Amino acid sequence: MKVTDMTDWDRVKREAAADAPIAQDADDLYNPNDEEAVTAFFEQAVVRRRGERGPQKSPVKARVSLRLSPEVVEYFKASGSGWQTRMDQALKEYVSQHPRPVW
Repeated sequence: MKVTDMTDWDRVKREAAADAPIAQDADDLYNPNDEEAVTAFFEQAVVRRRGERGPQKSPVKARVSLRLSPEVVEYFKASGSGWQTRMDQALKEYVSQHPRPVW
């Protein structure tokens, strides 16, 4: 599949050749016209690969595959979006109320 570049390169070249100051918003993190500020800003940047996530904000859950009765799945799915989280919460409540048996 060919990706079409939609950049107006003629406009980019004209603006670069004009060497006009870049407009700066009050929300900008640095002055884009100050070369030292630009360099300092990008030296702090963290480069991530596509699809790479940052650090986890909460413990990672274990991925499992299990078979459940259709009634259980339908019950939780009927409650709408977030049903898996609610099922996890129900299992956590069960675990907290039932001490682990000693085998």
